[in-house]
Amino acid sequence: MTVRVEIMAIGNELLLGDTLDTNTQWLCQFVTGSGGRVERAVLLPDDRQVIARELRQALERKPDLILTTGGLGPTDDDLTLEAVSEALQRPLVINDAARDLVRRKYTALAEAGYVADAALTDSRIKMACLPQGSEPVENPVGAAPAVITRTDQTILINLPGVPAEMKGIVTGPLQPLWHQLFRQVFRQREIYALCRDETILAPVLRNATSAFPDVYIKSRAREFGPDVRFRITLSTTGPDVPSVEARLDDAMARLIELLSQAGIGYSPS
Repeated sequence: MTVRVEIMAIGNELLLGDTLDTNTQWLCQFVTGSGGRVERAVLLPDDRQVIARELRQALERKPDLILTTGGLGPTDDDLTLEAVSEALQRPLVINDAARDLVRRKYTALAEAGYVADAALTDSRIKMACLPQGSEPVENPVGAAPAVITRTDQTILINLPGVPAEMKGIVTGPLQPLWHQLFRQVFRQREIYALCRDETILAPVLRNATSAFPDVYIKSRAREFGPDVRFRITLSTTGPDVPSVEARLDDAMARLIELLSQAGIGYSPS
């Protein structure tokens, strides 16, 4: 079964246009490449009520996985976990494991001379306050742990907004969870249609899609002008590599046949 995923990128800086949201693109690529399917992605401000409302609405849709980025830090505008607490009606409590992670991180930072001391101030303890029943995930790059919260239908994972921290957690400590969740295989192929007019190409793609409805076939203009080419991608997921590759082989063969019948040239690159 394909894992259905929703993504929420949180931060005023994203909506102001000060910071480009590269996290969502990276997570979409990761989820898709793992055989999952992203069904929704949104940008949200640092507003507890807005985040909580979006979380409640998402939980009503019952995706398998919700990923959030941003809002886990020590400052007053880092409100993601407060919003999770409100949405799930679970109180925020100091999590012993999270506190140990934060303590170890600041001890290492102090020993390296990056911070003045390792004291667990209120701001640092804030990063160890999790919704009751949640579990922390070590942040190998930064200080704020990621957080996993499970409901009956959905796993909610809160990730830091700093891209290096987010990627470090996803590709590191969360790997065992991904192996449990993602049981599908994703593959993609591409071909270039030597065609100036996408309206001529459209019926070809329609017929190919009709023959292989489980394969996503999409055209994109490579460039504009007299030498325009259309990049066509074919992608699908399945239970194992051989079946996925075989399906793409068949779909590609049919697409090439249809292109030839329509008098459209093609190139592998």
